[in-house]
Amino acid sequence: MFMDSSRLVELAAVACDDRKARNIKLLKVDEVSSIADWILITEGLSDVQVRAIVNNVEKTLREKADLYPLRKEGINEAKWALLDYGDLIINVFQSHERRYYDLESFWSHGIIHDFINNKLIVKIDE
Repeated sequence: MFMDSSRLVELAAVACDDRKARNIKLLKVDEVSSIADWILITEGLSDVQVRAIVNNVEKTLREKADLYPLRKEGINEAKWALLDYGDLIINVFQSHERRYYDLESFWSHGIIHDFINNKLIVKIDE
């Protein structure tokens, strides 16, 4: 089953939100980078929550899109976990690491969206 990257990032964001992920940002980077179409950045409060978020994203994308990550990093330590789905890259941080790496600033030339109310995606005006 094929899903476009916009639908995949929304599914991933809902999966994050279902595990109480905080401050979910969706960065549309297809116009400024060939690395991916979307980068999702979010955070959990602990290593247990980071792993729960990552596991739920994997489960959701596997069940609803028959999609498996091409690469996974950092899940055991769970300070910064990454799931690479090709067109979609998911970063789940603990808050200290998120502030330190500040990927939102690094990718600020893309279009940054907030994810609110488990469905609504709102563009952040600059």
